[in-house]
Amino acid sequence: MSEQFLEIKDLKKSFGTGEARQDVLRGMNFTVKKGEFCVLLGPSGSGKSTLLNIIGGIDTPDEGFVSINGDKLEEMNEKELTLYRRKHLGYVFQMYNLIPNLNVKENIEVGAYLSDNPLDVEEVLTTLGLQKHKYKYPNQLSGGQQQRVSIGRAVVKNPDILMCDEPTGALDYKTSKEILALIEDCNNKFGSTVIMVTHNEAIRNMADHVIKLRDGVVRHNDINENKISAMDLEW
Repeated sequence: MSEQFLEIKDLKKSFGTGEARQDVLRGMNFTVKKGEFCVLLGPSGSGKSTLLNIIGGIDTPDEGFVSINGDKLEEMNEKELTLYRRKHLGYVFQMYNLIPNLNVKENIEVGAYLSDNPLDVEEVLTTLGLQKHKYKYPNQLSGGQQQRVSIGRAVVKNPDILMCDEPTGALDYKTSKEILALIEDCNNKFGSTVIMVTHNEAIRNMADHVIKLRDGVVRHNDINENKISAMDLEW
C-alpha cells in the first residue's frame, strides 16, 4: 500500500485582494494512503470544500501542490486535468445533480461511459439497493434514493478517489447512516480511496484517517485505531 498515494504539500489559497483578501488555506500538509477512508473534519469556513476542489482539479492553489500517485496536478494542462478528473475521480455532492430525463440505470451509466475501466452497472445497482428502482426517474425517488444514484454514478467509474462533499447534509438521521454505510461498503468492496468532507464529528469514528481542519490549517492528523461501522454511529 502506497504511503503517499495522495500528497498535499504546503497548500495555500486566498480569495479577494487588498482589504477583502481572505486566506482560506494557510499552508496545509498531509498524505493519504491508497484505499483509506479519510474524513476532512471542520466547521464551516475551515477550508474543507476549497481543499476538496483543489484535490479535484476544479480549483488551483496559490502555492504548494497536490500529487496523486506521483503526478502533480499543477503540471497538467487543461486537457490533462479534464482527463484526470474523468478517469480518476468520482464525486458525491450534497445536492444530487442527477439528469432528470434519465432513469436511475441511465444516470449511473453516464458515470460508466466516462471510465476506461468501469464497474458492472448491475452490480452497482444491487450493492446500492437500487435494482427495483432502476427504471424510475429522479422525480419519482426520495432524497435518500437520489443520493444512492449519485453514489452509484460516482462509484461505477471505478475511481481512484471517491470525493464526498457533505454527502448526508440534506438527509435525515436514518437515511444519513444508510448512505454512510453504502459509501463504507463501496470503499471495502471496490477499494476506492474515500475523501469525505463533513462537519459531523460522529462520522470521524468510521474513518481510517481523520484530518481536522480549522482556519485553513491542519490542527489534528489522526489514524483511527478503533473505527466502528457506519451503522453503529450515533449523533
